Amino acid sequence: MNKIECVPLTKDHILQVYEIECLSFSSPWSIEALKDELLNPTARYVVAIKDKKVLGFGGMWLILDEAHITNIAVLPEYRNLKVGSLILESLIGVGQKEGTLAMTLEVRVSNINAQRLYSKYNFITAGRRKAFYQDNKEDCLIMWRRQ
Repeated sequence: MNKIECVPLTKDHILQVYEIECLSFSSPWSIEALKDELLNPTARYVVAIKDKKVLGFGGMWLILDEAHITNIAVLPEYRNLKVGSLILESLIGVGQKEGTLAMTLEVRVSNINAQRLYSKYNFITAGRRKAFYQDNKEDCLIMWRRQ
């Protein structure tokens, strides 16, 4: 059995990433938006792969000395199997190599599993945005991690 590895996102991964987007988010990014991220000079994306199958992905934007995590998602059948941890560790590693001093993200107040994951990697809640999510007007927590 081959192990799961994180590698940089390429155009060959886009359709599988889009499938994960649709299974994970009520307002998924379009295929075009995902392709655009490949051309975005501030974007860094990784995919978790096993036997050529994308199990999950994560991305961030580098802005000066900070990284803003845009999304992390895992196929439903691979959740709670440490794939999200592997993706987050990979993003943290990329951020450190790029010289970031801090990372931030937004997470739904109802997404307790994601909050637990981020807390495990020393992200702390620093604020709340009211009605942040367009689909249901749910609040988000703003979390930060200092390198």
